[in-house]
Amino acid sequence: MHIIKELTVKEEEVMLYFWEHGPLFVKQLVEMYPEPKPHFNTLSTYVRSLEEKGYLSHDVFGTTYRYFAIINEEEYRKGNLKSVVKKYFDNSYLSVVSSLIKDENISVEEVRKLLEEVESSGNSGATGNSGATESKSSKI
Repeated sequence: MHIIKELTVKEEEVMLYFWEHGPLFVKQLVEMYPEPKPHFNTLSTYVRSLEEKGYLSHDVFGTTYRYFAIINEEEYRKGNLKSVVKKYFDNSYLSVVSSLIKDENISVEEVRKLLEEVESSGNSGATGNSGATESKSSKI
């Protein structure tokens, strides 16, 4: 997995177009935006920034570039989630779940149901940290 660098709101917005539509020229990107459309140079700057951050690459077509995503949306989401857990929850997924329960965004019953689903699937959905996940989840 690539190291996920933080994106601005606008950069993430641009990435959504690449994830949804595939490779694009900046001109095509401009055309996809609703009115009032951003200026070509504005989007070109975002695209170059995304390339520098390792999210996009390009193919050369004469004097222009067609850009394409090199990090897919799922990889971005996972990396972003890990970053949030590390930054705001001291790298503890248990703290995340605890916070969700305390803030009533998820009920204890929903957590139990989730644990049952994970246990019945043989915990095959774990992300390589299964030991830590199992010990944390058994404390709930």
